[in-house]
Amino acid sequence: MTPTPKPGDENDGGRKRGGRKRDPQRDAVILEATLDVLAEVGYTGMTMDLVAARAQAGKATVYRRWPSKDILVLDAVALLQSQEPGVSDLLDTGSLRGDFIAMTADAPAAKQMYKLRVMRGLSTVTNAEPETARAITSAIADPWSKATHKLLQRAVERGEIADHYDFETIALVVPSICAYRTLMRGGEVNQQYLMSLIDALVLPAVGLTGHLAARI
Repeated sequence: MTPTPKPGDENDGGRKRGGRKRDPQRDAVILEATLDVLAEVGYTGMTMDLVAARAQAGKATVYRRWPSKDILVLDAVALLQSQEPGVSDLLDTGSLRGDFIAMTADAPAAKQMYKLRVMRGLSTVTNAEPETARAITSAIADPWSKATHKLLQRAVERGEIADHYDFETIALVVPSICAYRTLMRGGEVNQQYLMSLIDALVLPAVGLTGHLAARI
């Protein structure tokens, strides 16, 4: 339950103690620092002190904004999620497979590797903090799931596939396998691997033939 703000605490107006306005840019710096620390030492090794030092911020400043490590991590993962392209930005190539190729090619390899290191850093959360783990898994999987669902609906609209398939489940196939590959096996996820999953699993699931040259 969220505690009732006390006089001088932060409120809905975004003010801090003493009436100073909260700086969204400063918040972003701290959240980026959190992601960097997670990528380097993982959830278990991460401390508020390490984050504060990386962000060049006072420990009290971090605690005023995020009273616990879990809350800070969740906000940091939400920031990572917000940096993903929105469904309105998905390129329409005229075919479902072409759309997937465009979507998987959109993210630079360096960014994907950074996300991979963050995900590996969060792997210890699964057993220690189940509720946090569920929220993190959702934040990581939701962007891909929503984008896939959009591409499938677009394919229906242009008559490429039928609309009777279980799109909700199909949209979860790739992020679920990628989460297992990265978190449990420490494997790499790149465009070639993503397209191998799409060709072998997603396209056949909606009645299309994928290009199966790439092996999973």
